[in-house]
Amino acid sequence: MTEDLVPSLGRWRLWEQFALRGPGFPADGVLRLAPSGLAQAADKFAAEDALDGDRWTDFARLFADAAVETAHTLQDIARTPAFREAVTWQNRPVLTSGIAPFLRWTPSADSRSSMPRQREELVAHYWQRFCVKNDTIGFFGPVGWGSWDPAVEGLAVDPGSGLTEASTVYWASWGLDALARTLDADPDLRGWIAPRRVPFVAVDGNQVRVPGRRPATVSTETAAVLARCDGVRPARRIAEELPGIDVPTVLADLAARRWVVRRLEVPAGTHPDRALRGWLETVGEPGPRRRGLEALDRLERGRARVAAARDADALVEAMGALEREFTDLTATAAVREKSESTAPCRALVYADTRRSATVRLGPAVLDAVRPLRLLMDSAGWLTSALAATVTAETRHVYDRLAAEGPVDLASFWFACLPVLHGTGRDTATALQGEFAARWQRILTGARPAVPADRVAVRSADIESVVRAEFGDRAGGWTAARYLSPDVMIAADGPEAVARGEFTAVLGELHVASNTLGASLFTHQHPDVSELFRLTDRDHPGPRLMPLIPKEHRARLSARVRHTLVRPHDHQVALADFTADPARPRVVRSADATVEEHGGDLVVRLPDGSRFPAVDVFSHVLTTLAMDLVRILPPVDHTPRVTVDRLVIARETWRPPVAGARFAVDKDEARRFVRARHWRTGLGLPRYVFVVSPTESRPFYVDFDSPVYVTILAKALRRLARKDPEAAVTITEMLPTPEQTWLSDDRGRRYTAELRFVAHDTAPDR
Repeated sequence: MTEDLVPSLGRWRLWEQFALRGPGFPADGVLRLAPSGLAQAADKFAAEDALDGDRWTDFARLFADAAVETAHTLQDIARTPAFREAVTWQNRPVLTSGIAPFLRWTPSADSRSSMPRQREELVAHYWQRFCVKNDTIGFFGPVGWGSWDPAVEGLAVDPGSGLTEASTVYWASWGLDALARTLDADPDLRGWIAPRRVPFVAVDGNQVRVPGRRPATVSTETAAVLARCDGVRPARRIAEELPGIDVPTVLADLAARRWVVRRLEVPAGTHPDRALRGWLETVGEPGPRRRGLEALDRLERGRARVAAARDADALVEAMGALEREFTDLTATAAVREKSESTAPCRALVYADTRRSATVRLGPAVLDAVRPLRLLMDSAGWLTSALAATVTAETRHVYDRLAAEGPVDLASFWFACLPVLHGTGRDTATALQGEFAARWQRILTGARPAVPADRVAVRSADIESVVRAEFGDRAGGWTAARYLSPDVMIAADGPEAVARGEFTAVLGELHVASNTLGASLFTHQHPDVSELFRLTDRDHPGPRLMPLIPKEHRARLSARVRHTLVRPHDHQVALADFTADPARPRVVRSADATVEEHGGDLVVRLPDGSRFPAVDVFSHVLTTLAMDLVRILPPVDHTPRVTVDRLVIARETWRPPVAGARFAVDKDEARRFVRARHWRTGLGLPRYVFVVSPTESRPFYVDFDSPVYVTILAKALRRLARKDPEAAVTITEMLPTPEQTWLSDDRGRRYTAELRFVAHDTAPDR
């Protein structure tokens, strides 16, 4: 696509490539769990009716028959090979503990005791995720791709062949780290491990400096060894370069001081197996090299069997065999517990796939999403304001350190941590509230008299007010020039979009991040060089990018690690050295300096290049800013907000859990009827998503479906036990399961969202 056809929204230039996110099971699958006519029969009972008598007896009988029918439907779902395969990838033990006994059960009104009902809910819970959650993992959440095409009237789908075009099974990094620890224990391999200096330890002649401590003077021999601990030279090579020095003893002392890491470490990346194999092949002794490669090959054969499995049974067998091999080799549990603080990937391996379907979008869709420009301009205010506060605070830190002499980046980084995790977090929270307050003023001024559930304005009527409230501030740090909006399209097929019969819906606006740079996207793109080309266009020169830990809670794993790092980009290891030490342009924080240049703080690297000092904080700042965009305050009820043809906020309710008295009703039929009364009283639509502090993820609820009402009731009870004063967040589902346009080659329809990337082209101010 030529430059003049690149779609832009004001100063925000969109990437021509975008991701297509959607589940791997058709959307209408969840509608199978809403028995026909049951909701209408329940609604014949008014809220004040006593739920007894002959009329109630007839309904209770109808409800019981529908419950048995639903149980049979759930069994049909649970025995579907694709469903069983998806559950295997998600939580393999559930197949034995929950799915298998559920399939052995014969549903009847008399046999629906507590345990079978729990298993019904288990299947239904997985089913809603597989059918209507736009997750991205495995074949039940494959990554698709699309592009802008001015020749398309609205939206064009090429379904391709089958659901997925390609699939790859990857190692979770923690599994290969466990194997590395096992290899590290082999004394014949230890001499080939390259010790490396900790990033924040500085060496200047015979002086060693660690932030927050007094400089230590070491012997000439120790300094010579420490200077060679670059993560590239094996210990035996250091010994060869320094004859006459007892290198093993010196290294042991340096490791005891925590100045040097001398264990085998696998660099962070999508393919840790390749990195480990590359190191093993450098081992000069045939015996130890062969033993290490044989251990890795054993696991690699297991992964290959997992990748080759073509049904759930074969997958279960292959996964079990791989886990046994892993435990035998490493004496480590093959599945991590949920409670672990660093467990985004619990299993040894995971699969990511590319969807067969591709999409092209035309001018009509671009016109519908044009109001995004106003929201993205206001997001620029968020990031620049956050950066301004952090920069001002860190400038005080620099001035204090500079009063004592030159400032190295390591000392600056550690001294700024209280700012980042104290002032920075508090500022982000305050900015989110101020952001919502400003948008509320904008919308209230545009529509003084608004209905309770809808606000619709024209972008032309609020553009000047948005500019007055937020100005035209840009960026704040290099990564803040990216925004990644998720947009859904509510339409009855591509033909409806071509006729203009559609609504665009903003899902989330991810701030200060090009989320398509994550491994889970880039490695499923048919031509990743195209993504690098787009990155080069946005950033013609090199960037300074901080190295981050391999994993941290649910936010960091190999799947979400940014991979659009070019050879000319610099990476700086602040506290964690997770890159390949042999990679050019990786700098330790202790070897860089912070100085004033042109009135601003910059980081000067050993090669003399300079970068804004704020960029070393980019990961922390992006973490603080990513989810700040919320245009309305979190009150009891907020309306749907539409600008032109784009819904920028879906209608949301935050009812107190104490008011949901239906949740404690033990009788299923009464609970269903009273839940519908509760829904009517709040004005909730049929389809919603619910977020509760006690649940790990948002979940779908259909108020016409007794099993999903039961799942909601249980979540409300769990929350009430934890905090009786708490509230849940309920958001309308838009698009609904019927408003789908993405289809496969068999005509089955799926929910979907489009993940765009926008780059701010405005100059720094």
